Amino acid sequence: MKSSDRRSIIEGHDLTYEYLHYDDDGNVDASYKALKGVSLDVKEGQFIAILGHNGSGKSTLARQLNALLVPSGGTLFVDGLDTREEKNVGAIRQAAGMVFQNPDNQIIASVVEEDVGFGPENMGVPTKEIWERVRKALKAVGMWEYRESSPNRLSGGQKQRVAIAGVIAMKPKCIVLDEPTAMLDPGGRAEVIRTVRELNRTEGITVILITHYMEEVIHADRVLVMDEGTVVMSGTPREVFSNVRALKEIRLDVPFVTELADRLKERGVPLPDGILTVEELTEELEKIRHGDQNRAS
Repeated sequence: MKSSDRRSIIEGHDLTYEYLHYDDDGNVDASYKALKGVSLDVKEGQFIAILGHNGSGKSTLARQLNALLVPSGGTLFVDGLDTREEKNVGAIRQAAGMVFQNPDNQIIASVVEEDVGFGPENMGVPTKEIWERVRKALKAVGMWEYRESSPNRLSGGQKQRVAIAGVIAMKPKCIVLDEPTAMLDPGGRAEVIRTVRELNRTEGITVILITHYMEEVIHADRVLVMDEGTVVMSGTPREVFSNVRALKEIRLDVPFVTELADRLKERGVPLPDGILTVEELTEELEKIRHGDQNRAS
């Protein structure tokens, strides 16, 4: 099914959000607008990545998607429910599960399988079904063999995969991951991103990944780039990373191989824009080499 034919799971129109600071008497004495007219449309089954430097508004936007924050202006619908209506909050948080930066702040039980079952238990799911959900969720993230382990014995990447399993056990339609690899080493980051991609590909779970690691988004369906509370760029990863200079102007890097290809282009090597992987670069350089050999002969 084409993306355009799918139902929208998240629809935001002209979203604004303002943080308020109060004085000792309870009066507003300062404010900061973190979102300024953001619109987005996420279809079921998509993998959407949101990029931005610290302070760009991406984490504020993430918290809107789970109704942890409510828009100061504009509208946001999650699974057809208006996030401004308090009666919808429970259903919204079930539809859009949230994974945060620090896995230690999300894991509360002393045994992995008990932690994953905590959310469904709170939802009133029957015991037999809870354990079936736990089994499926842990297998989906590759952590079934650790089901009886203490989370304290796990690596950072493994803990984050357990946190993701805890979210999937509640059967959300969408998972919002707010910089889930920010506190992990490169190996842990790779584990988590591989898990998220696999959940999207095989389970059809809609994924919204908030990150500042460029390499994590090259397989996304669409990338939104935020700066100073607004979406300043939107497109496929190739379209976005073709704008190397524009990204650097807003203090963002690009994948190393993309920047290398861009520098080679500056030196006259005829490469296409938006190269995303080492394999692509190698293939393009091979084409150029063979072309030069054919002309020489």
